[in-house]
Amino acid sequence: MADRVRIGIIGTGIIGKAHIQGYQNIPEAEIVAVCDIREDEARRVAQLWNIPYVYTDYHQLLKRDDIDSVDICLHNRFHAPVALAAFAAGKNVYSEKPISWTYQEAKAMCEAAQKAGKLLNVQLATVLAPATRCAKRIIDEGLLGDIYYSKFTHYRRRGRPFVDGYATKEFVNLDTSGGGATIDMGVYHITRMLYLLNNPRVVSVSGTVAQKLDMYEDRRQLSGYNVDELAIALVRLEGGITFALDEAWAIHSDDPDSDYIYGSKGGLRVEPLTYFTTMADLEMSAAVDVKGAITRWERCNPANVYYSDRHLYWIAVQLGRIPPIDMAGLALQAAFIADGIYLSSYYGREVTAEEIASAQPGMGRV
Repeated sequence: MADRVRIGIIGTGIIGKAHIQGYQNIPEAEIVAVCDIREDEARRVAQLWNIPYVYTDYHQLLKRDDIDSVDICLHNRFHAPVALAAFAAGKNVYSEKPISWTYQEAKAMCEAAQKAGKLLNVQLATVLAPATRCAKRIIDEGLLGDIYYSKFTHYRRRGRPFVDGYATKEFVNLDTSGGGATIDMGVYHITRMLYLLNNPRVVSVSGTVAQKLDMYEDRRQLSGYNVDELAIALVRLEGGITFALDEAWAIHSDDPDSDYIYGSKGGLRVEPLTYFTTMADLEMSAAVDVKGAITRWERCNPANVYYSDRHLYWIAVQLGRIPPIDMAGLALQAAFIADGIYLSSYYGREVTAEEIASAQPGMGRV
């Protein structure tokens, strides 16, 4: 078994720089090369982090036989073509979220990974969050009983990329992003809920997407802003679970910032992790010592440390030190739900899983 993973970073923008930074304190990670169409920026980043090789064409980077794995740090609509090329070149792939802008492309990525016998990981930081890991223990111990309802609400008051003052215009244009809040922040919270529920099959989706709030007109024109800032949905899941979600980049509201799961024996809020149940005919709300639990688990089983950081986790998985979480499977199901939300909003009605699976890629985008 190898003791080091040699990495190529494809994309040296905001996200690419975060990936490079994330590997710096991991001795088993070696960044061999970076690639970006902006050669000057790629060379600046390479010099800053002492990365030896620079490319402007990812195909050339993929030809290197001293690279084991690539991080795809590009805008959403470029994830699939680069990933498919990487699998064909025999590389493992770590894709930024969302896995892709459509379910069909996400499915092609998963199938290509399986065919090539390579690993596909997706950046889903919320799945590895300490509160998520502790909530998973509570659920797996059966303390919620028969789960029948889950929901989340996450808002930014005024946090749309570019038009509200951060990030680049490519985040809010369908030609590059493929979608807005639904597949950006929404993916984080959808995948966390799917993970906690053991990724049940989708039965149907009823949803709405919208862009209603004003923005600086010069920034609207410069970006060609044409994506959603709000997604609302009711998802019916296998096993009789109803899943409600509410995600916004911009809305006239405070932020409830909450994820709940309800069962026949108990319920929980993920952050801050709180367990609700009835004992001795008394209603109880218990605050969970997440920090204490994580510290104890890591001291008693050092392998648990690998789940504490998304880059450390990915390196450990590739080196065979820990069993992987099926991030690609969660991301694929999230892409399916996102496609369902857009499709339902377009039709103005609930859509079935069969309709989502057979829909034209990208149909129903704002």
